[in-house]
Amino acid sequence: MTEPRPRRRLVGAAAAALVPIGLGVGVGVGLGVGLGAASGAGSGSGVAPAGAADPVLDNPWVSVHRGASPCADAGPGCGDRVVVSFGEVEVTPGRGAPKWLAYGEALVLPAGETYRVEGDDWAEVHVKTDRPPPAAPAETIPAGKNRRLHTGDGYFLFEERLEPGDTRERHSHAARVVLVLGATELQQWPDGADEVFKTQVPGTIKFNPPVIHIVKNIGDAPLRNLVLEFIP
Repeated sequence: MTEPRPRRRLVGAAAAALVPIGLGVGVGVGLGVGLGAASGAGSGSGVAPAGAADPVLDNPWVSVHRGASPCADAGPGCGDRVVVSFGEVEVTPGRGAPKWLAYGEALVLPAGETYRVEGDDWAEVHVKTDRPPPAAPAETIPAGKNRRLHTGDGYFLFEERLEPGDTRERHSHAARVVLVLGATELQQWPDGADEVFKTQVPGTIKFNPPVIHIVKNIGDAPLRNLVLEFIP
């Protein structure tokens, strides 16, 4: 049996914020699914194979790559980046020691911070610096039962979680990137629309429009997503 690789603390890199999520989900669960078709005006979403050269998602607000880090050198136009592990990866910030990330853990690297990454599967979420104002819901209602992990310039990062059988009461979201980390089933009641049922497939990366809704976890497993939501 292969011994688990020891984790190393991130030191000397005050500009890089470690965001551990700790889902307790097996490494690689639900991955290796074919790339989903693009949807919407320049948005796109789906599950991408590691090492895909094209972005999984690209629009005026963000670009997301799986298994590639085109903004690792913090070149012109590169803003904050969030590296999310979909396997086991090692991220080394330009001004710090390497950090080992397990499945579902993330590292936030601010604009200007270079990094390198090694491992079997990850996503780079690049927050664009020249993005337009994000779309907003008709009213702002905080979403309970989630865990905020990081607040950046014009966005925040949170762990979306909901236990089986539990309901999140009426709340709102602005435009946001959702990285699905755990498999389950959801029932949702959006304002002014019919109820919808959604299957959560680990590895899916999507850009969701603003919404006000109620959500219930009707699956057998906890809801576990990583979400980068823009602040209108």
